[in-house]
Amino acid sequence: MSLPRILVTRAIFPDVVERLRAHFEVEANPEDAIWTPAELAARLADKDGAFTTGSQRIDAALLASAPRLRIVANMAVGYNNFDLDAMNAAGVQGTNAPDVLTETTADFGFALLMATARRITESEHYLRAGRWTQWSYDMFAGADIHGSTLGIIGMGRIGQGIARRGAHGFGMQVLYHNRSRLTPELEAQCKATYRDKQDLLRSADHVVLVLPYTAASHHLIGAAELALMKPGATLVNIARGGIVDDAALAQALRARRIAAAGLDVFEGEPQVHPDLLALSNVVLTPHIASATEPTRRAMANLAADNLIAFFDGRGALTPINTPNATARQGG
Repeated sequence: MSLPRILVTRAIFPDVVERLRAHFEVEANPEDAIWTPAELAARLADKDGAFTTGSQRIDAALLASAPRLRIVANMAVGYNNFDLDAMNAAGVQGTNAPDVLTETTADFGFALLMATARRITESEHYLRAGRWTQWSYDMFAGADIHGSTLGIIGMGRIGQGIARRGAHGFGMQVLYHNRSRLTPELEAQCKATYRDKQDLLRSADHVVLVLPYTAASHHLIGAAELALMKPGATLVNIARGGIVDDAALAQALRARRIAAAGLDVFEGEPQVHPDLLALSNVVLTPHIASATEPTRRAMANLAADNLIAFFDGRGALTPINTPNATARQGG
């Protein structure tokens, strides 16, 4: 019996590819080529499964050209690259990589918050440019973290991790907004108080976004929301591009409507809005919140485990949809 055929859409750890080769016939992408949708569809035409990294779009058009495809395993916790309705209709299982990146991403979110509030990137650029010639009392005076008010929008596992760091490590008052309230036990663990979005934006000194990207959360933070924030407030986005209206944010930063922003994700990434690139009061990082080697390895291995378990008949370990079981039976 022939082995199932798997496409690995981007370069990943070679040892993880070798793990997959023990179970599947694998077409890898060691050169890390960025395939167009048409190229991706052509490569998936004879594949039973795919290993994606979060940026490859899986939609109805692609699924129509991949009749054998039965599972797509995302090496990411987010899956806004998946059209789940189309995948359900086509009978294709989707999986993600939750939990394994929670603490690493929360670490980075807090690091980005601190870099933004304390103007670390801006001051480093100033120093490297040879402009530091003397001390002054107001040189790069930023905002305090300790004892301030932290607002978190999106209180899943990562949001809870950031809340614990703020409340327990820095004595911050933590406010949060979420689609549903946490249990009283979790609120106590995080020392967090539920607020509606508008109240949170008005009250917080620092706002961190950690919610999934959906049609409902598109431009959740736009000009109207930024106008609610304190003039000295900071905004950090480690969630997904598109949750923030980047053009409106650039305008608010340019006008000093808010003090600063820290962004790890962008609309249309890897492209970044040119107005953001021109500003000094924004810290920009290239979608690296989960980027430690142990965490990225854990994410890759979980995606591989999902593929292996699925084709072994045990079912996906971290499924994100319920596909139509009769839509396709595989090749």
